Amino acid sequence: MISQDQFNTEIDLIIANAIREDVGDGDHSSLACIPASAQGKAKLLVKDEGIIAGVEFAKKVFAYVDNAMTIETLIEDGSPVKYGDIVFYVEGASQSILKAERLVLNAMQRMSAIATKTRQFVDLLEGTGTKILDTRKTTPGIRALEKWAVKIGGGENHRFALYDMIMLKDNHIDFAGGVAKSIQLTKQYLKDTNRDLKIIVEARDLQEIKEILNEGGVYRILIDNFNYEDTRKAVALIGDQCLTESSGGINEHTVRHYAECGVDYISSGALTHSVYNKDLSLKAVE
Repeated sequence: MISQDQFNTEIDLIIANAIREDVGDGDHSSLACIPASAQGKAKLLVKDEGIIAGVEFAKKVFAYVDNAMTIETLIEDGSPVKYGDIVFYVEGASQSILKAERLVLNAMQRMSAIATKTRQFVDLLEGTGTKILDTRKTTPGIRALEKWAVKIGGGENHRFALYDMIMLKDNHIDFAGGVAKSIQLTKQYLKDTNRDLKIIVEARDLQEIKEILNEGGVYRILIDNFNYEDTRKAVALIGDQCLTESSGGINEHTVRHYAECGVDYISSGALTHSVYNKDLSLKAVE
């Protein structure tokens, strides 16, 4: 997994690029009618319900735009919110508040939607011992935000990208010449390049699971698109030889059934690719 320093760098890049994209050579709407000396105050108003996420990110945005702005936080990341709640107040130069407004809202609306959906899955898995994972099915350019939101919602992060974990999926296996061959080549690659990366291997049937176990040295087996009965057989076959993960179209209606098969993890791309932004507003306070 990536380090905290790497993650922080990703967040900094997202903020810098988003402000570049949105502000360009100036927020001319504000520059045209608001004096540079004008001071203002605004509140983050909830017009929806769910789990709030992105408060700490918003603080980073405001500090990037103008570190003289101050934020009074009333509701922390990961807390349930309802219509009419005020999450925070921000105070400072009116031009600065307006410059940061859209990035803060866009990010928090999406992050809150992801955190809310993640919390739904976490609640459905309560008592099973199975953890929910995100995937790489994220919005290009803002993966760090979306994975941060999954953590806020109570989920776990899968690998961050292609570089921090090895994951041998169906295409890798087919291009390499089979399950056993792909694992053998991977182990040699890690040895040759002196890399210490965990290996996850996708299995399409019970026979492939047997081949994976025969090779050994695998951190987790991805039990992909199995039905409940075969998932239970797979878990029994794997035992404590490595960790297990179910994936493949698992939703709110099926997630607990797969957890009850005994898998350690369930991964769902829907946490990040199938959400509707929460309704939040940044309103000036008179």
